[in-house]
Amino acid sequence: MASSSGPLNEELQCSICLDVFTDPVTTPCGHNFCRTCLNKFWTNTQTCFCPSCKVTFSKRTDLMINTNRGTIMGGKVTMIQRALKNTDVQQMIQNKMKKIQEIQHSVELRKRNTEKEKSASVELFTDLSRSIERCQSELLKMMEEQQKAAEKQAEDLIKELQQEITDLKKRNSELEQISHTDDHLHLLQMYSSLYSRPHIKNWTEISIDTDVNVLPLHRALTQLKKTHKALNKKLSKSGLGWAQKYAVDVTLDPDTVNPYLILSDDGKQVRHGDIKQDVPENPKRFDDYCVLAKQGFSSGRFYYEVQVKGKTGWSLGVARESINRMGDISPSPEDGLWSMVLINRRQYIACDNPAAAFSHRTTPEIVGVFVDYEEGLVSFYDVGSSSHIYSFTGQTFTDKLYPYFGPGLNDKGKNSNPLIISPRGAASK
Repeated sequence: MASSSGPLNEELQCSICLDVFTDPVTTPCGHNFCRTCLNKFWTNTQTCFCPSCKVTFSKRTDLMINTNRGTIMGGKVTMIQRALKNTDVQQMIQNKMKKIQEIQHSVELRKRNTEKEKSASVELFTDLSRSIERCQSELLKMMEEQQKAAEKQAEDLIKELQQEITDLKKRNSELEQISHTDDHLHLLQMYSSLYSRPHIKNWTEISIDTDVNVLPLHRALTQLKKTHKALNKKLSKSGLGWAQKYAVDVTLDPDTVNPYLILSDDGKQVRHGDIKQDVPENPKRFDDYCVLAKQGFSSGRFYYEVQVKGKTGWSLGVARESINRMGDISPSPEDGLWSMVLINRRQYIACDNPAAAFSHRTTPEIVGVFVDYEEGLVSFYDVGSSSHIYSFTGQTFTDKLYPYFGPGLNDKGKNSNPLIISPRGAASK
């Protein structure tokens, strides 16, 4: 018997197997069955009778092949095959053609973005090169002018010395001549002028400075630093804009929250409370004052933003799924946490190895966190100033990574503001 591929008309079905006819035959009473089905049926009975109308035959009759039924069935199957060809196959072709168009569109979009970034990069490095060349040119020109001034000073001093030497030689010649005169009266007259000490410069205190004045170099470097700072700010804006394309919608996980932390009903805010909350025991829950997001990532790139306005302390980052949740967390990449911490409003610590402490030039109100799983990168941005704060680079991720939030202690109300997950991720979906 054949296998049915869907509902068919009863005229194509064997009443024994209730499937499409295979090698259809007709009994003397006019009913149709699969040859195999009918032979098996009669093998299990003592008398031969029709399974449909129960008419008994005196002997096992010869079965007639139902060519009409086979022809009809063949026609139906052909129609079905055509229908399948016209529906499923056509749909598959359309889907694949659509996918080709999507890929082509993505390649074109990538090409446009690449050209745009290439142009921006060329402009950026051209500005930097021009700034360096300008500083170099000004510095060399200044050094050359200083050298010319030193040479002119030396030339003037040498002329002055040569003139003094000429005067002294002349004086010495006059003294030599008068020393042999017999005119004593003339000798006495000339004595006062020739034997008085000549007025000459004290050359022991005069010298040429052989050291190069480095102040112009410092000024050039200062100007170059200003240029670099401006270009770095421009680059940071570009980097932040690129990272924001990978924004995701993040919600806090109540199964991981410390009992002293309070979550908002929508799972978008967390703050420290002074009273321990009555929460069920859960192996995911942290003893430390933190909470993870429900969403975890084991590949690709993702980005989220957190409002930290008005807070005196917080910690943000990503944690691996297998991080130890008992006791205080050791904030380091080796222990599965890539985070930044704010202490006393202004002091920032990147919990790297070794830890890096620094003061950010502005106080961020919104912090962006970007992760590239394959690249091993975790970056933090000040969204308000579009500036880069810190990056963990060259990391190796093996576990699933979860956004990590630590609102800090309440500190008698000084740090009562919650950490608020920005809606950027949800808005971008």
